[in-house]
Amino acid sequence: MYWIIFIILFLFVLYIVYLIKQERLSPSLVPVLNLVLFLVAVFFAYKIYDSITAPVRFNKIKRQRYAKVIERLKDIRDAEVAMQSITGHYTASFDSLVRFVDTAKFPIIEQHDSVYKVYNDYKNIWEEKETRVIDTIGFIPVKDSLFKNSDRYKEMMWVPIPGKEKQVKFKLETGKIKKGELIMPLFKASVAKRIILYDQPKDLVKQEEQVVSTKEVNGPEIYVGSLKDVSVNGNWPKLYDIKKTQ
Repeated sequence: MYWIIFIILFLFVLYIVYLIKQERLSPSLVPVLNLVLFLVAVFFAYKIYDSITAPVRFNKIKRQRYAKVIERLKDIRDAEVAMQSITGHYTASFDSLVRFVDTAKFPIIEQHDSVYKVYNDYKNIWEEKETRVIDTIGFIPVKDSLFKNSDRYKEMMWVPIPGKEKQVKFKLETGKIKKGELIMPLFKASVAKRIILYDQPKDLVKQEEQVVSTKEVNGPEIYVGSLKDVSVNGNWPKLYDIKKTQ
């Protein structure tokens, strides 16, 4: 769209210059046309500058928003994995997930070796056997184990988007897959990039949805987990897993 405007303005400028050279304009109009040409030149300069700096601004905003989105996805993953380890299944309901974190407890396990005797009828003697004993010695709340003193898990369903706080939820899905003789539970939490970057230039967002790079988030969405394979990984690069030092 901008290029069409540029072409029209450029042709207009050429036409004005031609008229001036041919002395077909009234002398009284020359100052006005000079002002118009100056404004057109400023407009062109601004658009050229903007075309250079827009991708830089876009990438900065994109990385800031992605980082916050990914932190929420990590919280969802931690809660889902904890739920699966205790109950044997995932959930597609954020209400159920928050309620689980609020009420569930991890067992505290203690393991130790034990020796016992069995009588060997063949050898007609007593023999010592070793075994591993697993005892539950207590419990720790899931919310304390995963989130310490924070209650941020109560907000993990909301996509953190400036200007749209608590308006858009992550998409949370569950499924199953057969692996050999086992039926394995699956989950996936995701959000489309176009939702995160709703207020950014459409052409840059479209390019971002098609990006393929080891240093970028590939594809049209950011997600963790999978409905096609047993995985709790996200599709973001490692740079988003590096904790910032204060």
